Amino acid sequence: MRTALEAERRRAAERLARLRGDFDEVVAASRDTNADDEHDPEGATIAFERSQIDTLVRQARDRLAEIDAALERLAAGRHGRCEVCGQPIPAERLEVRPSARTCVGCA
Repeated sequence: MRTALEAERRRAAERLARLRGDFDEVVAASRDTNADDEHDPEGATIAFERSQIDTLVRQARDRLAEIDAALERLAAGRHGRCEVCGQPIPAERLEVRPSARTCVGCA
């Protein structure tokens, strides 16, 4: 399970790094223009792109935190138990989502 979580963590960290790079590119591209969201037809597009990437960055950060929490539960010997009912989380669920905190019934 540790291997699966670490692989998932690497993928999430790589995605976060790419998204941060994309965000920086959008900000840099708009910095040298005089586009203003209210009066320039391109301004709304730039604002939308920036907002969309920002949302994806937040989701990637949340995913990384979720995986880190699963690694902590694994180290503490609590991984694989539903945090709501205390029953074991089925192996099939953990295979699909190694960072799962709950069984399907409690999710």
